[in-house]
Amino acid sequence: MLKDITLGQYFPGNSFIHRLDPRTKLVCTMIYIATLFIAKSYVTYGIILLLLTLSVAVSTIKPSAFFKGLKPLTFIIVFTAILNLFYIKGGVTLWTWWVLTITTEGIKTAFFMVLRIMMLICGTFLLTYTTTPIALTDGLELLLSPLKNIRVPVHEFSMMMSIALRFIPTLIEEADKITNAQKARGADFETGKLTDRAKALLPLLVPLFVSAFRRADELAIAMESRCYHGGEGRTRMKKLSMRTADVVTLISSVLFLAGIIVLSRFGL
Repeated sequence: MLKDITLGQYFPGNSFIHRLDPRTKLVCTMIYIATLFIAKSYVTYGIILLLLTLSVAVSTIKPSAFFKGLKPLTFIIVFTAILNLFYIKGGVTLWTWWVLTITTEGIKTAFFMVLRIMMLICGTFLLTYTTTPIALTDGLELLLSPLKNIRVPVHEFSMMMSIALRFIPTLIEEADKITNAQKARGADFETGKLTDRAKALLPLLVPLFVSAFRRADELAIAMESRCYHGGEGRTRMKKLSMRTADVVTLISSVLFLAGIIVLSRFGL
């Protein structure tokens, strides 16, 4: 299960999406998330799903990587669907028992909610799969650079986000090694009552936290030994520059958002 978590991983490539400026991809991702919350009908969700499918195809990343990343979130998706299915009222009542009721509006809401969550996660995966953590840091820092005028630590915030994304795969690999080591010593994480399973996780969580704090301390020492002092006076090996493809992509994204807003206003 831990190996199925792919958030923070980068898949090298030379596709159109890989070559886009990270600032463009960040803005387009925000616009994409906004359209998901604006969409209200099968038409608008279908259009957004078509855009996501085309984007995945252009990125040349295998769809299995996205499904693999969704697998650890199955419980959250199913739980959200059940809540909306039984507790959303409206439309025609199809089934009722005690405090549980299934209506046509509940089915519709549950379907849209599950679809929204899955598309939201896949869109985020597409951003991290096609952009290196360093590029994401630089892009986010440049986008938020106006906040420096009001003394917001933009560089530090961007660096923390980059480090968090970078070490997700590392911690997952570490957790998998610890799990296998504990299983070799007779630990059982899959059978027994819920309380027994929770207690069995302690031999896994304690060394994992110790390892995480040790890595954080080693990283801090390494940064200090290289005279790291934040964004002050820092230069970049690769300077970001907006190209024609980035401008066209941004304009297309804004037009797409406007189109979704218009369709939603007309109930489509």
